[in-house]
Amino acid sequence: MASASKRDKIIEAFLMLLAEKPFEQIGLGAVAARAGVPLADLRAEFGSTFDMLAAFMRETDRKVLAGGDPELAESSARERLFDVLMRRIETLKPQREAVRSLACSARRDPAFAWGLNRLSLRSQQWMLAAAGIDSAGLSGRVRAQGLVLVFARTLRVWLDDDDPGLARTMAKLDRELASGERCLNLLDDLCRLVPRCGGRRRARRHGRDGSAAEPAEPIPA
Repeated sequence: MASASKRDKIIEAFLMLLAEKPFEQIGLGAVAARAGVPLADLRAEFGSTFDMLAAFMRETDRKVLAGGDPELAESSARERLFDVLMRRIETLKPQREAVRSLACSARRDPAFAWGLNRLSLRSQQWMLAAAGIDSAGLSGRVRAQGLVLVFARTLRVWLDDDDPGLARTMAKLDRELASGERCLNLLDDLCRLVPRCGGRRRARRHGRDGSAAEPAEPIPA
């Protein structure tokens, strides 16, 4: 329990620093000093500031997943997803300046943006699951990546939305989900065709009589 409390102090200190300065300027010593823990204890909990960011996002996931509304179970997938993502925004409210700082760092540094996208993709797979939407396989991964973009665009509005009711943010999220829903419907239609293509490739490899055919030229990844 003491370790968990120390871990929480470190994450809190990291977020406080993130609200004050860019991610790339936050040193491990500064986090340890702000948290009031020795460097050795910091190292026991985290390997880097990026690990601290990942822990913060996991904790955000956990809070959102713990706050589901059973009454929405019969609602449409889009309504359930809207509720989940708005809960995520409410959870992030105390860390708005830290989120703003992350957005600025991502715009400046493509490598950091790629790493942040990887963390966001994992989080949005959990958000899909919370909304009762399949997140497995290639189509699930594409859904999650689409949701990363939807959420990022919504956060841009949220960062400057001073309305306590978040009217602009909710309107933006609703529009983004509507647009994403149309794209995903097209994706589902396309994914239903993929097994047929795979079957034709297997038929070419083995020939009509079941004998092995000449290997196809590798497709670049």
